[in-house]
Amino acid sequence: MKKKVLIISGGISKERLISLDTGLQVARELKNNGYKVKISEPDISLARKIKQFKPKVIFNALHGQFGEDGYIQTILESFKIPYTHSGVISSSIAMDKEISKKIFIKNKINTPKFFTFSYDLKNSDLIKKINKKLNFPVVVKPLNEGSSVNVYICSKKNIIRTLNSLKNYKKVMIEEFIGGREIQVAIMGNKKLGAIELKPKRKFYDYQAKYNSKAKTQHIIPVDLTKNKLKEILDIAYKAHSIIGCKGVTRSDFKFYNEKFYLLEINTQPGMTKLSLVPEIAAYKGIKFIELIEWILKDASTNK
Repeated sequence: MKKKVLIISGGISKERLISLDTGLQVARELKNNGYKVKISEPDISLARKIKQFKPKVIFNALHGQFGEDGYIQTILESFKIPYTHSGVISSSIAMDKEISKKIFIKNKINTPKFFTFSYDLKNSDLIKKINKKLNFPVVVKPLNEGSSVNVYICSKKNIIRTLNSLKNYKKVMIEEFIGGREIQVAIMGNKKLGAIELKPKRKFYDYQAKYNSKAKTQHIIPVDLTKNKLKEILDIAYKAHSIIGCKGVTRSDFKFYNEKFYLLEINTQPGMTKLSLVPEIAAYKGIKFIELIEWILKDASTNK
């Protein structure tokens, strides 16, 4: 029998269903390969389950708030058991789009222009600010959600209505809209794993395009880039992974427009579902799903 693995999935974020899917698929793969596996929600029973099961490693399959923002990582640190993916600080930084973009800018990584909106501007002042700093259309997004949850492309006509629908967040990001191609890059520790291009049938690569097979998003691998451009985007993703202090696998999301790459964000806990991109990139590079999972488990460390 191989070592015991406890998988944490589900949670209370808007990405709960994706997390459950990731957890189930990882569990199935590990069980089929001789591991003893237990799945747990990140609830009040978690500590008891960890003490009873005594796992050698914890696989964090959570997505979104409380799962990849440093919250669950802080709790896991107290158990002194290796857990997968990035640690407390790097998870927190990567999840906060405002902080991570400021770090990108400081380190000369190209990212769309932006400002944050905390519902204290008059409508007319906001429109003036957008026209001055960004121009329409713009992208409106929460600061700390993943999987493109509540991300909208807005014109002058619908931005106020969209912002009113997001008031629960108290603060959102208004970002320059960049057209062009959607390219995602996977980093695996110190390895620049590869890239994949997405051609969504929808307006952009939103939640439905990511997780609904009926959306028929086209996945293109290898990506049609010159050797130099491919090296450039892989280098940028690795640089972002490194300066934020990430561990394990990450996926960086880019737009490619007018021969320039724009880094939108870095994801410290990419999905592990049938439609997920990191396993697809890994498979293209000859790395089986179980091999990817086992590498993530091996990379797990309490020294984060």
